[in-house]
Amino acid sequence: MGYIIAVAGKGGTGKTTIAALTVRLLTESRLGSVLAVDADPNSNLAELLGLKVKETVGDILSEIASDPSKVPQGMSKDRFIEYRVQTSVAESDKFDVLTMGRPEGPGCYCYVNNVLRNIVSKLVNEYDYIVIDNEAGLEHLSRRTSRRADRFLIISDPTAVGLRAAERIISLIKELKFEKQNISLIINRAAKSSQRKLKREDIKKMEEAGASCLGSIPQDDEVLGLSIKGRAIFKLKDSSASMRALAKMGENIWQR
Repeated sequence: MGYIIAVAGKGGTGKTTIAALTVRLLTESRLGSVLAVDADPNSNLAELLGLKVKETVGDILSEIASDPSKVPQGMSKDRFIEYRVQTSVAESDKFDVLTMGRPEGPGCYCYVNNVLRNIVSKLVNEYDYIVIDNEAGLEHLSRRTSRRADRFLIISDPTAVGLRAAERIISLIKELKFEKQNISLIINRAAKSSQRKLKREDIKKMEEAGASCLGSIPQDDEVLGLSIKGRAIFKLKDSSASMRALAKMGENIWQR
C-alpha cells in the first residue's frame, strides 16, 4: 500500500514548493516509486517538477460529462475513464505526476466523480510514495480520492493569518475523520526573529490543536530565483537553505 503524504496550507505559503521539494528528496533517497498528485486547481506542481501536462483529470471529466457518446462502443464508461486518467499521467525516469485540475462547463459530474474516486485510489496504490499538493479545503482527499493519508504536512508562513489558516486546516482534518491523523506543521519562509516568536507563542498552540511541529524553513532567495526564471526545483542546489532544512525533517515526514 502506498504511503500518502498530503500537503496543505493557504495560498501563498509556499506549499507547492514544499510538495515539489518533498518529491525531489524522496526520489533522491531512492526509497521507491513516487507519484506526485496536483490536487490544487491552480495547477503548477508539474511545472515546478519540470514536466509538461497534456491534460488534467478535470479536462477528462468535463469532456465525458458533457458528451457521454465519446465513450467508444464496446468499452464501459468506467474502463474508458480509467484508461484516460492513466494516460494523463506525466511520466519521468524518477517520478510521475497526476494533475487533477478542475472540471468546467455544463454536465453532471456525480457519476464520473464516483468512478474517479475508485480509479485514483487504485492508482495511488501502484506507487510506494504519493505526495498530494492539496488546496486548503482538502476537497480531493475528502471527496474525490480517498479518506486516507499517512502524513499531513500543514504549511504556514510566519504570519498570524497563515497560522490561523493552518489551525482551521487541522480542525478540518479532524472533522473529516481520516483513517490516520499524523499531522505535522512546517513554518515556511521564516526569519530568525520570527522563529523565536513562533516557538514561544504559536507552536504550542498548534501542538495543542493536534499537530507536531517539524521545524521551519528559512526564506530562500535561491527558490525565489528559480521561480522568477521558471526553472524546475531539481535545479536547486543541495546546499540551498530550503533543501537543507527540509532534508533534516525527511525521516519524520516519510518514515513508515
